[in-house]
Amino acid sequence: MPTEILMPALSPTMEEGTLAKWLVKEGDTVASGDLLAEIETDKATMEFEAVDEGVIGKILIPEGSEGVKVNSPIAVLLEDGESADDIGTTPATPAAAADEAAPAASEEAAPASSPAPAEAAAATPAPAAPQGADGNRIFASPLARRIAADKGLDLAQLNGSGPRGRIVKADVENAKPQAAAAPAAAAPATAAAPAAAAAPTGPSADQVARMYEGSTYEEVKLDGMRKTIAARLTEAKQTVPHFYLRRDIQLDALLKFRGELNKQLEGRGVKLSVNDFIIKACALALQAVPDANAVWAGDRVLKMEASDVAVAVAIEGGLFTPVLQNSDTKSLSTLSTEMKDLAKRARDRKLAPHEYQGGSFAISNLGMFGIDNFDAIVNPPHAGILAVGAGVKKPVVGADGELAVATVMSVTMSVDHRVIDGALGAELLNAIKDNLENPMMMLA
Repeated sequence: MPTEILMPALSPTMEEGTLAKWLVKEGDTVASGDLLAEIETDKATMEFEAVDEGVIGKILIPEGSEGVKVNSPIAVLLEDGESADDIGTTPATPAAAADEAAPAASEEAAPASSPAPAEAAAATPAPAAPQGADGNRIFASPLARRIAADKGLDLAQLNGSGPRGRIVKADVENAKPQAAAAPAAAAPATAAAPAAAAAPTGPSADQVARMYEGSTYEEVKLDGMRKTIAARLTEAKQTVPHFYLRRDIQLDALLKFRGELNKQLEGRGVKLSVNDFIIKACALALQAVPDANAVWAGDRVLKMEASDVAVAVAIEGGLFTPVLQNSDTKSLSTLSTEMKDLAKRARDRKLAPHEYQGGSFAISNLGMFGIDNFDAIVNPPHAGILAVGAGVKKPVVGADGELAVATVMSVTMSVDHRVIDGALGAELLNAIKDNLENPMMMLA
């Protein structure tokens, strides 16, 4: 029996993706490990490998298709002795996605001259694929589902006359009245309606467009990454009780120390940035204030042992937050090398999921763009994120009371109050400041 190739879950949180490109065509012979397709998730474009050997009998989802659900069939693999003629006899062949999207191209398709009621039914989206009492999917054509919905019929009560028991148009048209859906079936939807209506919503796309009638603009379609960023940051801002702590940090000692180290590292091809020192400072601070090295887990807090620090990297159309594992135990040169590699692969969208998931704390540095200070949004389940501004020359009052000029960097730490209280957050930020203002201590 032909085997379905399913849309893979390329990360623990992936629910759907875009089938960006097929690397095989129908009739191609593939072996385990061969590349089949490029799949675009909300974070990266990744290659999908074959698990079994066989011949690509049919491609069910064309390349460029968006919103393909995980575990939905995308192609059919033929094994030895099987041919394309066998595809129509397997119950696995009708892909849920294809069955939902493709109009029936058989006797069920309403001709152009069909009466008005049939035309209206064909123009109405097919209801979602139903399930029987045992939880198994009931196979029915899109047109059959539409007609059943219009007539109030329960598909679970019908016997399909189509291939492999599939319910077709004739089955629902000839159904007896006892197949009508029970009134109670509509109760949950009716009961849920007030709650759905009460949920806060913004203006629809049509409403916004009407506001700008007569204006000239370009519509930019949201890709998977932009949709995910919008959804997760909206959720974070609405559900995470943020508070903010601010400090000014003097960088003169760090800049001098950095210059000395970079001279010594010239022969090794390593050049330390201020951001490398910030990563190390945060990692060591999390070790010095272990209660702050934690994440929110819904009904509990997880205190982490290692300092896994995430760093925001801007890419075209969005951002990644690759995680530097065990940052507290790594040298500045190692952190610098790893960060450059992660940033490059992030911009190429070549990071593996384990490289941008996890961590307990994040850094977002906009100083290189000339931003003096800003407030970042906590990235759940992290408990905090440090927003870093530019280092600029400012007048300062020294310990001796004398006025002097120093390079000052403004930072703001956004904190999840469910994990870190005010005093604990202040302790963590002070530890970060102490590390940056006394950089040689970070090598001790």
